[in-house]
Amino acid sequence: MNALVARRRAMLGAMLLAGVGRARPARARGLKPLRLTLAWYAQAPVGGFYQALARGFYRDAGLDVTISNGGPQVNAVQLLLAGQCDLITGYDFQTLHGVAASMPLVTVGASFQHDLQGMILHEPARSLADLKGRRILIASSSRQTFWPWLSRRYGLSAAQAAPYTFNLQPFLVSPDVAVQGYASSEMFDIRQAGVAARFFAFSDEGYPPYGTAIVTTRALAGGDPASVTGFVRASMMGWREYLHGDPAPGNALIRQASAREDEARLAYGIATMRAASVLTGGQGGLRALGSMTEARWRATYEFMVGNGLIAPGVDWRAAFDTRFADAAQVVPA
Repeated sequence: MNALVARRRAMLGAMLLAGVGRARPARARGLKPLRLTLAWYAQAPVGGFYQALARGFYRDAGLDVTISNGGPQVNAVQLLLAGQCDLITGYDFQTLHGVAASMPLVTVGASFQHDLQGMILHEPARSLADLKGRRILIASSSRQTFWPWLSRRYGLSAAQAAPYTFNLQPFLVSPDVAVQGYASSEMFDIRQAGVAARFFAFSDEGYPPYGTAIVTTRALAGGDPASVTGFVRASMMGWREYLHGDPAPGNALIRQASAREDEARLAYGIATMRAASVLTGGQGGLRALGSMTEARWRATYEFMVGNGLIAPGVDWRAAFDTRFADAAQVVPA
C-alpha cells in the first residue's frame, strides 16, 4: 500500500513539473498550447500565473499553458518574436521601444496597476531626495527606464550611478550605497541580513507604467483573440486568488521552478503586494483586474518623450489593446 501511495505521489509531482517546464501533448486533449516566458525567475511577484496553472484556470479556459523562467540572460522579447514563446511578462517602456522599432508587440493586460520598482536606501533616509551624495546601484536596463527621470528630478549626477549585478553585498556593507529593487524581493533579503533600510516606490513619485504587463504579438492577438482573452481571464483569476485567497497551490509550483524561494520569502512577497494594493492600485471602482486605460498609456509615452527615452511621434496607441482585459471581466476581490 505504501509503495502504491509513493508511486501516485511521484506521478503527481511529474505532472506538476511538466506544467512548469515542459510542453504537454495538449492538442491531443483538445487544449490550445500557450507558452509564457517570465521577465525574471519564479517568485511571488509572478505568483498569479502559477496559481492559475496550479488551480486549473488555464485548463478551464481551454488552454495548456507552460511557464518558463526568465532572468538577466534571457531576452524575452527576442524569444517572443522568434516564436519560441507566445506571451511574456513585459514592461511598458520595453513595448513602446519595440513599437518605435516596428516590432509587432502589444500589451493585452496589466497584472498590476502600477510598477513595483523603487529605490532602497539605508536608514535614516526619509525620501528619494536623500540619494544625493550616495553611490546608486542600477541595472544597465534602468538607464532606459527610470534613471533619466530620477537623476533629473533629484539632481543626481551620472558619476553616482554604478552597475547593479543583482548582488546586494555592496549595499549591505556600505551605508552610502543605494540600490534599485522591489519591496517584495530585495527588501526581504536586506531585512534577513539585519540591515535597517527603507523602500521608496517610484509610483509614489508619479512614475506612470503598469506592472508585470502581459505582452504578446499582434499576430496572436489578432488571429486568436479568444485564446488571448482566456489567458488574461485565467491569469487575473489566478492573481485574485493568489493575493486574496490561499496561495499554497501557486507557491508549490514556484518552489519547484526556483530553488531559491522558500515559504518565508514567498509569504513576505505576498504580504508586501497585498499592502501595496497592486491589483487595483488602491483605486475604487476599477472595472476589471488587468484593465488599462488610454490615459495611462499616454502618460507613459509623454513621460518617455519628456525624459528623452523615445522620440516624439511614435504610435503609442499601437503598444496596447484594452479589449482583452475588458472582455475578461475579472472583478476585484
